[in-house]
Amino acid sequence: MTDETRPGEGRTTSDFPEPQGRPEFLPADEPGEQADRRSDPPASFGASWGDPSGRPDTPGVSPYEPPGRSDGVPPQDGGTRAYEGPSFESPAGPRGFESPFESPGGTRAYETPSFGPAETGPRPMQPPPFMGAYGGNHPPPPRQALGMGPGWAPPPQGGPGAGALPRRGLNAGVLIAIAVAIALVASVLGSLGTYLLTRSGSSGTDPSYSLGPAPTGATNRAPDSVAGVAARVLPSVVSLEVGNGTNTEGASGSGFLIKNGYVVTNNHVVAMAAKGGEIKIMFNNRKTTAGRIVGRDPGSDLAVVKPEETFGTPEITLGNSDQVVVGDPVIAIGSPLGLSGTVTTGIVSSLNRPVIAGDETGAATEEPAYISAIQTDAAINPGNSGGPLVNGRGEVVGVNSAIATLSRSVNSQSGSIGLGFAIPVNQTRRVAEELITTGKAKRPKIGIVLDKDYKGQGVRIASEPAEGRQPVDANGPADKAGLKAGDVILEVDGLALQDGNELIALIRSKAPGAKITIKYQRAGAERTATLTVVADDQPAPTPS
Repeated sequence: MTDETRPGEGRTTSDFPEPQGRPEFLPADEPGEQADRRSDPPASFGASWGDPSGRPDTPGVSPYEPPGRSDGVPPQDGGTRAYEGPSFESPAGPRGFESPFESPGGTRAYETPSFGPAETGPRPMQPPPFMGAYGGNHPPPPRQALGMGPGWAPPPQGGPGAGALPRRGLNAGVLIAIAVAIALVASVLGSLGTYLLTRSGSSGTDPSYSLGPAPTGATNRAPDSVAGVAARVLPSVVSLEVGNGTNTEGASGSGFLIKNGYVVTNNHVVAMAAKGGEIKIMFNNRKTTAGRIVGRDPGSDLAVVKPEETFGTPEITLGNSDQVVVGDPVIAIGSPLGLSGTVTTGIVSSLNRPVIAGDETGAATEEPAYISAIQTDAAINPGNSGGPLVNGRGEVVGVNSAIATLSRSVNSQSGSIGLGFAIPVNQTRRVAEELITTGKAKRPKIGIVLDKDYKGQGVRIASEPAEGRQPVDANGPADKAGLKAGDVILEVDGLALQDGNELIALIRSKAPGAKITIKYQRAGAERTATLTVVADDQPAPTPS
């Protein structure tokens, strides 16, 4: 502040030495203290500031005497001031700032510095109640204050060592604008990402899509695998198309090539051609040729056909059906529903299953076939008839012949339900040889007539003659073994009999000259006997 009781003497800032570091403050109510107390700011700054110039206080002289104030205390030295400070010019003009401190008389104790003429008169200073870092809040200094040195600053808020005053944050409008901008950018980026993901088209196609190349590997299979067996057997399997010569009806089935180019199949496959029809044979290489019937046996449902050409087709290998046991893996090959070269697999699910195959209409055109069959769960369907059933070595163990169905409709066919039946290959071998050598097959028999009305255990020999025949043929196998009318046959070769059809099927599966052991019952006593099967050259309409 300027000395308002004295005219200006043209002092400049060079009249006062530059203060070093922070300005020192000294309470105005203790003028008699030593100068060394100025170095440490007091904890409570009571009345006013000390001399900013660093000059010692004059006892009894007040550093500040605000103009226009009078409280009855006369000024020192006849109304003149003890403090002569530099004159300041505020860059903001004469307005400056107003102090919140007022004197007891209601007027302000500290006005905005006036840079005009000094006022005169006694005006004792009312010390402001500073309370901040050095006693409280304090008025900021004028801008570009001269004479106080470049390091001058008011005491910091919050006490000694406190940091800078907190900065003023952004107002609410700016924050809202930033949030809106971020939301807009996020929306644009999300829309762009969605577009890039779906730009391949609404149809879901992707021109760059690829599943990669297929894995490489050998197609060779082990010889004893299903694939290995099928590869060896398929070339020997054929399919047959049979017509009746009028192009109104037809039949289809399968077959396999044996020694010397003969084809074995079922009798019911080629029976239609026996009345003047034709047979067309197609081999596995898709080559076709015509065929003719060599011989057929309705009683065993087997037939032999001779093709005109074989195209170098290899013959199949025949196995031994007596070595087959339940659980053996088997493979059925044929042309079900005209689909040539079809391979299915399964196991042998039963042996010696009695099956009667014949004309379901009941017409007595041909005798029914009695088969002691190999049962399998390998899928056998219409068209598989006559095809081979082979074991794990690729050897034929049976000829697929019949399936069990749930439908008994004459004009409908049913598919596989897991119950297929094949003629044992040992019976097939014998019948095929007889058909090729003589044109007809022998009929095995033991020379008895059965009691059809018997419902008990086993099979009973008739007690009375039937249809002009005696219950036991004289000098026949049964008669020579000691069997008599009314005896009940319980077992054949250890197999308990369920009914007469099973006994007939078992005898038909044997070759003439084969020996069998039977257990029979007479008058409550069980006995055993051994019989030799013989052949009947003239098949009878009723099996015996």
